[in-house]
Amino acid sequence: LQSKSDFMYGELTDKDTTEKVRLTFENYEMNSFEILMYKKNRTPVWFFVKIAPIRNEQEKVVLFLCTFSDITAFKQPIEDDSSKGWGKFARLTRALTSSRGVLQQLQPTVQKGENVHKHSRLAEVLQLGSDILPQYKQETPKTPPHIILHYCLFKTTWDWVILILTFYTAIMVPYNVSFKTKQNNVTWLVVDSIVDVIFLVDIVLNFHTTFVGPAGEVISDPKLIRMNYLKTWFVIDLLSCLPYDVINAFENVDEGISSLFSSLKVVRLLRLGRVARKLDHYIEYGAAVLVLLVCVFGLAAHWLACIWYSIGDYEVIDEETNIVREDSWLYILAETVGTPYRFNASGSGKWEGGPNKDSVYITSLYFTMTSLTSIGFGNIAPTTDGEKIFAVAMMMIGCE
Repeated sequence: LQSKSDFMYGELTDKDTTEKVRLTFENYEMNSFEILMYKKNRTPVWFFVKIAPIRNEQEKVVLFLCTFSDITAFKQPIEDDSSKGWGKFARLTRALTSSRGVLQQLQPTVQKGENVHKHSRLAEVLQLGSDILPQYKQETPKTPPHIILHYCLFKTTWDWVILILTFYTAIMVPYNVSFKTKQNNVTWLVVDSIVDVIFLVDIVLNFHTTFVGPAGEVISDPKLIRMNYLKTWFVIDLLSCLPYDVINAFENVDEGISSLFSSLKVVRLLRLGRVARKLDHYIEYGAAVLVLLVCVFGLAAHWLACIWYSIGDYEVIDEETNIVREDSWLYILAETVGTPYRFNASGSGKWEGGPNKDSVYITSLYFTMTSLTSIGFGNIAPTTDGEKIFAVAMMMIGCE
């Protein structure tokens, strides 16, 4: 840009100013100048030039934004080429002196407008939305009163709350489904109900939150926002906020229906797809990548531990013959911890006893961790066909 503007320089163009312009481009700096330039017909024109480097998400300068404001009217008339001698330079000197007040009026206004929407680095890191606006597009759009900007402080805080609750759901839902925990505990029932209400409020907010369009523009039209949300995440978000735990809490609910609602809670795990989309811009931070990998590994081990227990719980007792399988890892664990399975012939007529849920979960998590990391001490080993098939699948996941 600077080389292309050389043809606008003339005999009265200040050499020190042109050098400052060149250094501004070379050093990727922001600066402003008053400079005398010439049109193609050699007519002199005074410009107030504002140069600002534009940086991308990696803080690299990708282009320069140059603003030229014609301030010739504020200057003293400049003589044409027929003027000779010191009169020409005297007039130029007077013009420079008289324009200082104009420069002081223009410059703060431009700088103020430039910094209004400049986000700090911390704000960019905390922003969960993957569609963060570049610095040269961060101008607050005009939105209706009931529309929320997707990158405002409130929405950023709300997204972090939803992120934490999504991870809570990703941990508790598989545990409750596999261990068949009926939420009779009032405390947990209240907590899960609050989570459901927050997810429901999130649906309402998503119908009133802007999003970034394909051309990088902020979409604030309520109709377009609703259509976009209905076509993307609405169904998943709606299924994830239904109060399955409240339904299962009733004692008179049929066991089959209760199991169905418990299984439907797994739909909430699909919200992790939204989390992955929101966290993709953290890839450039090494520490964030390490934390995310640890969380993903722990979450995978937790899910596999729940499945491992479900397989053992299904196979430990043969429903057809009503005989306990002594080769099941749950039977071996029960004998080891001193809580063996026993058949209550005089009472319920069913098998009772076995290890408590805390011991079972810790043991399951221990086994999945050793399998994923390919350590496998052998003190917990798969013995049935179902357990062996699942162990092979875990080892393949661990290799990948």
